[in-house]
Amino acid sequence: MEQRLKQLHRQKRMQTLFIALGIAAITVWSAAETGFSPFVVFGGMEEIVRFVVYDFLPPDFSTFGKLVQPALETIYISFVAMVVGALLSVVLAFFAAATTAPHPAIQVAVRAFTSVLRNIPTLIWGILLVSAYGLGTLVGTLALILTSIGTLTRAYAEQLEEIDQGQVEAVRATGASYAQVLTQAVLPQFFPGFIGWSLYKLELNVRASTLIGMVGGGGLGFAIQKGLKLFQFQEVSLAILMVIALVFATEFVTSKIRERII
Repeated sequence: MEQRLKQLHRQKRMQTLFIALGIAAITVWSAAETGFSPFVVFGGMEEIVRFVVYDFLPPDFSTFGKLVQPALETIYISFVAMVVGALLSVVLAFFAAATTAPHPAIQVAVRAFTSVLRNIPTLIWGILLVSAYGLGTLVGTLALILTSIGTLTRAYAEQLEEIDQGQVEAVRATGASYAQVLTQAVLPQFFPGFIGWSLYKLELNVRASTLIGMVGGGGLGFAIQKGLKLFQFQEVSLAILMVIALVFATEFVTSKIRERII
């Protein structure tokens, strides 16, 4: 028995060694193919520091007034996309969850549809929508709605699949209708996850809206892109600081809401 355990430990060590060597070999190969080198990276740090210190700093606070509206647009885009995406995702989640889907074929179709929405990057959605709707906040809102549906439908469906079926069966055993089962057994268990994932998506939307704005979706991202093209780097520096402030403020507010509701 002891000999068998030693043999198993030896095999496990060999497997670990081979895996480590494989990862190291793939890393070196990938670095060579991409031209990555720590010496090149550190060699360019001086130029980066020079660019930031001499061109980006200090931020031009005199432009704060004209960046207020783009900052508000960023909040509007993120919030509307979260709310609309969450409402549509709740409906789709009931068709995507194994416990609530009326038919397996419908479940597969809904999951495949939302997977496509989720796996196409938000930036690509923005580029496609700009060609259809032109520049503006509508493009940013629609792009974030599409990715919100893809992400939240899967998250909500998993929440529905993880609820305690014992509570559902107990309520159903009392002769409750389908609507009563949903309101008394399903939704109370689903609600905390719904709030948590929705607020988390709001945080992601605030970050993603900056990228969307840089391809014409409005908000601070559009202001940053315009400033870069016009070499107004100090104004861009202030816009970046405002993006960071918005991200931190959103995280703070959403965490407080979670503490109160969940």
